[in-house]
Amino acid sequence: MKKLLILLVLCSISGISMAQEVRLNTYAGYVFKNRVDSYFSNSRFFDGTIQDGFRWGAGIEFYIPNRAGIEIQYMRQETNAPTSYRGDVSNEIQFTDFGLNIDWIMVNGTRYFPVNDLLEPFVGMGAGMGIFSLTNPDTGRQDSATKFAWQIRGGTNLWVSDRVGLRIQASLVSAVQSF
Repeated sequence: MKKLLILLVLCSISGISMAQEVRLNTYAGYVFKNRVDSYFSNSRFFDGTIQDGFRWGAGIEFYIPNRAGIEIQYMRQETNAPTSYRGDVSNEIQFTDFGLNIDWIMVNGTRYFPVNDLLEPFVGMGAGMGIFSLTNPDTGRQDSATKFAWQIRGGTNLWVSDRVGLRIQASLVSAVQSF
């Protein structure tokens, strides 16, 4: 994991030195709900749903000649996660609607396919980390976990002037439990 992060930073630094243009990207969008579960054994498990909602963020992108870019991106989602679970303490199944904040820190590579001065389709992928901060409203206990994350995305930039564009994109962002 440490070697991967060092490689991503070095790629970002090399992208900075070759950059012809720096772009500031802002993000706002809808996130669909997603089911999560983990079964440690027959007597220890959790099964819940991360609720849908709003995700916002920003990124700084270093545009590289030949229609590519490297972006450092931050995104945040504040939601809740109704979850059924059974742990070590009690043998009965419990239910809690956890408060959940998800922070994504990603390094993305993007390939652009300019059609004309107004339309710039793109595809991209990235890697980084997802930081999950969980609050139990029943006990007030807080905990967090950091997981390796990946992203794929595609869309288009619609340029309304030489310096301002509207980015329309669809993306899939996921954390990997095995890390």
